[in-house]
Amino acid sequence: MTMSVPERNSASEGKEEESEDESEILEESPCGRWQKRKEQVNQGNVPGIESAFLAMDTEEGVEVVWIEVQFSDKKVFKAHEDKIKEMFENLMQVEHPNIVKFHKYWLDVRDTKTRVIFITEYMSSGSLKQFLKKTKKNHKTMNEKAWKRWCTQILSALSYLHSCDPPIIHGNLTCDTIFIQHNGLIKISSVWHRLFINAAEDNTAIDIFSFGICALEMAVLEIQANGDTMVSTEAITRAGQSLEDPIMREFIQCCLHYDPRKRPTAHDLLFHRVLFEVHSLKLLAAHCLINNQYLLPENCVEEKTKTFDANAVMAEIRHKNRPAVQFMYSNVSPLELDKFLEDVKNGIYPLMNFASPRPHPIPRALSLSQEHMETVKTPTPEPQEMETRKVVQMHCNLESNEEGTKMHLTLFLKMEDKLHRQLSCDIFPADSSKDLANELVHYAFISEDDCDKLACFLEDAFNKHRASGSLSSGVMMMH
Repeated sequence: MTMSVPERNSASEGKEEESEDESEILEESPCGRWQKRKEQVNQGNVPGIESAFLAMDTEEGVEVVWIEVQFSDKKVFKAHEDKIKEMFENLMQVEHPNIVKFHKYWLDVRDTKTRVIFITEYMSSGSLKQFLKKTKKNHKTMNEKAWKRWCTQILSALSYLHSCDPPIIHGNLTCDTIFIQHNGLIKISSVWHRLFINAAEDNTAIDIFSFGICALEMAVLEIQANGDTMVSTEAITRAGQSLEDPIMREFIQCCLHYDPRKRPTAHDLLFHRVLFEVHSLKLLAAHCLINNQYLLPENCVEEKTKTFDANAVMAEIRHKNRPAVQFMYSNVSPLELDKFLEDVKNGIYPLMNFASPRPHPIPRALSLSQEHMETVKTPTPEPQEMETRKVVQMHCNLESNEEGTKMHLTLFLKMEDKLHRQLSCDIFPADSSKDLANELVHYAFISEDDCDKLACFLEDAFNKHRASGSLSSGVMMMH
């Protein structure tokens, strides 16, 4: 009896082995949350970066980027240490949907060398430069609506950075450092590269010039450089003259003005006629809903749309000399509505065409110390820590069970830094509002200063609920 053994696919196995090698864990962060893999990722033309690796966020279950900067000379590191810490601690406070998220950093100090290691969001779909190359390769032209949407998102991010106090200059904005996701979301890279360049003379005008080059490149797909590494002034002029839309051409030219003092601000550019449009009521309502989402029950939109009569009139526009125009609930697709809300939440449709921006203060030294970071495995507050942020708004929902033996409390807290907390628990007749407030202080969910206010708010809510019936809610603004 003979047995035939199928031939092994060496090419396929080689790929599998290579994939397994790339996913091998090389190192862990001191807190154990991030795991560095063997696979390297491209960070574009960013000064000062020796290596960047794919890593895993074990708490969120998502891929991130592990970036290392090496200092072989300890004297050089010591000269930059305070600047490094200040820059990274500030960067962790930068929060904008169109800026790549900076998660954490730490220092690895050894006898022979020192490393600065930091974790950023992973943009899996690649850079805008790569996307433009693919578009040109497929003999396609740039869609004007997409160009406007991209410009608006980039300017939204720059306007945020420039309105910080003090202003944050990006200084390295190119199509290589702008990333695009599959859903059309644009994000610009963070500004940690400024540790490694001489940026003392930079101001916001340099970012506006860089944006102008990016906007031009997005419009024409590629600025021909005639083999040179640097794009010449003549190449930029030729690319600008090739634009058919005179308003678009004027928009880009004002960004590239030779006199930096005459370049518009990022906020002003959002009001330029090539981008400006009156926001639809739908977009305004979506932003309002998302900004106040912490006040609403989970899945409230989905649950509400289920109760609508598809044949009912949602809105009507009446005219004197012609029939009214009616909009039915059947005209609205719940799936399309969910996708639109998700896109707005992700930052694809920023709301910028309003009053001049207020300065965003950048808090300092809010990250964990190096010693503390080595002992803490998760950011969950431990009993020995204290919450220092103040609550600016409280909202609660109370619902009794059918037997009336307990109430279910859902508590929404809006903090002074605009972050939100949602807490829920069952309340029994023997529970007191004071004990509940003290427990929230103990576990660092609220500050001790807010304890009495929360206790009074809850006591009032409990009393009103018992008097009104099975479902009630309350809101309190803090001053």
